Amino acid sequence: MKIKYFYQLLISHLGLLLIAIVIISTLLSHFVKDIAYQNRVNEMSSYGNEILQDYKRLPKSEMTFRLRPFEDILSTRQIRFFVFDEKGDILSQQQEMPPHEVLLTKDLWAKLSKGEQIIVKRSDSRRLDQEASLVALPVMEEGKLKGGVVLIAPIQGAEQLIAQMNRYLYIIVFVALTITFILSLFLSKFHVNRIKKLREATEKIAQGDYNIKLENKHLDEIGTLGEDFNMMAKRLQQSREEIDRLEKRRRQFIADVSHELKTPLTTIRGLVEWLNTADVSAEEKEKCYALITDETKRMLRLVNENMDYEKIRSNQITLQKFHYPLIDTFEVMKEQLSRIAEEKNNQLIVDVDPELKVYADYDRLIQILVNITKNAIQFTEDGRIYLRGKQENQETVIEVEDTGIGIAPDEVKHIWERFYKADISRTNTPYGEYGLGLSIVKQLVDLHEGHIDMKSEKNNGTTFTIRLPFPEEKG
Repeated sequence: MKIKYFYQLLISHLGLLLIAIVIISTLLSHFVKDIAYQNRVNEMSSYGNEILQDYKRLPKSEMTFRLRPFEDILSTRQIRFFVFDEKGDILSQQQEMPPHEVLLTKDLWAKLSKGEQIIVKRSDSRRLDQEASLVALPVMEEGKLKGGVVLIAPIQGAEQLIAQMNRYLYIIVFVALTITFILSLFLSKFHVNRIKKLREATEKIAQGDYNIKLENKHLDEIGTLGEDFNMMAKRLQQSREEIDRLEKRRRQFIADVSHELKTPLTTIRGLVEWLNTADVSAEEKEKCYALITDETKRMLRLVNENMDYEKIRSNQITLQKFHYPLIDTFEVMKEQLSRIAEEKNNQLIVDVDPELKVYADYDRLIQILVNITKNAIQFTEDGRIYLRGKQENQETVIEVEDTGIGIAPDEVKHIWERFYKADISRTNTPYGEYGLGLSIVKQLVDLHEGHIDMKSEKNNGTTFTIRLPFPEEKG
């Protein structure tokens, strides 16, 4: 069964209010009764002590005359009394006073005979015509009862006071219930409207509209939920933008790959048909075979780059790391890339201490640096490419700096992404043309538990900085 939030809130508020009222009214009623009865008993005890003062110093013959002022005073206070002697005979009493045997039971008379004061805040209604408070004060001489006084006052006045208090309490309850109803109605509408906005925003999210921001000015649980919702929508929007961006690059990548595969395949097909259908000299055949080989290598590079990226991304590569001189890697790179650098009139400059060591997988580190250095050569003409190495804080720091055309600031943050190419127009180059090289570099550096960073300015060169952990060599 579906219960509206208003009724849930109202029931909870009313329940708490009624429980509080019942507890408070019960405690307050008992407290007021105790105070009223105690004040009544204290008043009766005070008058009783005054009566006993006269009883002790006056002869019995004068008691009736002396007690008349007390009769007048106590009658206005609705207090009845009688004085008795050591035998229990009544010396003086007001009119309509019941016998003392009726008021004092054997147990009470026995306590009174021992000199104990008898105080009963509420006497048994079966022994009186109405509920009353009773005070009995004895007079003792040499340990024997010589008389005393009994005072009785109805508790009707206390009950009236409690009834009056309850009437005020009923008014307070009615006002509290009214306020509770209004407050519950206001709060329920307020919170339901906030929840309704969340539901509407959720429906938009479900329909694929992530450009949503809930206004949130309330620091409570629903407000926190609204903040979380805004953050979720923002992240979903960023994820969708990222997916759209990757999808766009994937399509561009497929188009580039199709074009790159089509060109060499067409070339190879034409060369093969020409070799099979025409008289070709040995020199021409050698040129054809060299061209076919170059085009085949070009296709293999594309396939290998994709395979490398997928293996790294799916953790199918295991690194074989060990300590070895960094200059060994630089020398191999210089040997492999010097010819490519010379084609663009670039210089490869190695700046590293021969004693400096690095802790890495030899083959994968060469792959990292070759990719970076090829990019540096690709975008540098008549310039210099520096390969540097140094030791800093238990890390081996490797820098590859060029004096080339650099990269625009808005492109720097995208260079590690798959399919991304900083210069999209350079698609027909023999290296790094598919937008996978730097993405593979980033993955390999991460596998080494290292960090790679890049700084670049347009037309002012680029610097790649790689930091690899260098643990101490075990003896």
